[in-house]
Amino acid sequence: MSAAEWKKRCEAEWSLQVCPMPDSLDWKVVCEAKPLGRNLLKNPAPLGLSKDTPPPEPKLSEVPTHGPPRFQPDGDFSGWITSTEVLPYDTSGIPAGAAICALPQYSWFSMEQVVDLKAEGLWDELLDDFQPEIVIQDWYEERQLHQSIYQLHVKLLGADKSTVISEHTVNPTEDLSTYSHTWKEVSHVFSGYGPGVRYVYFLHRLKNKFMMEFYPTLFTGSAVIAKPTKTSS
Repeated sequence: MSAAEWKKRCEAEWSLQVCPMPDSLDWKVVCEAKPLGRNLLKNPAPLGLSKDTPPPEPKLSEVPTHGPPRFQPDGDFSGWITSTEVLPYDTSGIPAGAAICALPQYSWFSMEQVVDLKAEGLWDELLDDFQPEIVIQDWYEERQLHQSIYQLHVKLLGADKSTVISEHTVNPTEDLSTYSHTWKEVSHVFSGYGPGVRYVYFLHRLKNKFMMEFYPTLFTGSAVIAKPTKTSS
């Protein structure tokens, strides 16, 4: 197909008739890259789990392993920058003079990724004038590990990667009185965010526990999706 035909195909598939479609773009590359509607995060499910299947029940050893301590889950984290923060023991509720046999030790496991929107096929006029909705999704295991087991921080960044144009933070509190053990969805839609967005910074943190054995908070389905739609600001 000619460049004009590729441009017309993209226009038809995404229904972007009101969006600037500059002739300077390589529309064959853009159309085949399908930047609108697909997940722009790399490796969105490092633990190999799906939100369409219930989280697996914890597999506990018949005899506790008693170590060595672990603070990070097993998985393929390619495409992510990961880090671990081991938290100090919490002894606030222990009476003075009480004998302590074992205490849980908690840690935050962080995963972050920066999406280069132009490298993924989006273009300046689309981001600045049309401003497509940018949808954030994530799923984590709702369990009674601790009252705070999940955090999310997403920022829309300018071309210098330091200017924050818009951001969204989630820090839920868990209900420890009811055993649910299901996937809990976290989502947000950026719209009407203004011109200049070129990158999306995605960070989530999961809390894990070690007490003779390792108890992770599972997660899956992390997503950053630019939709071929917009919401009027």
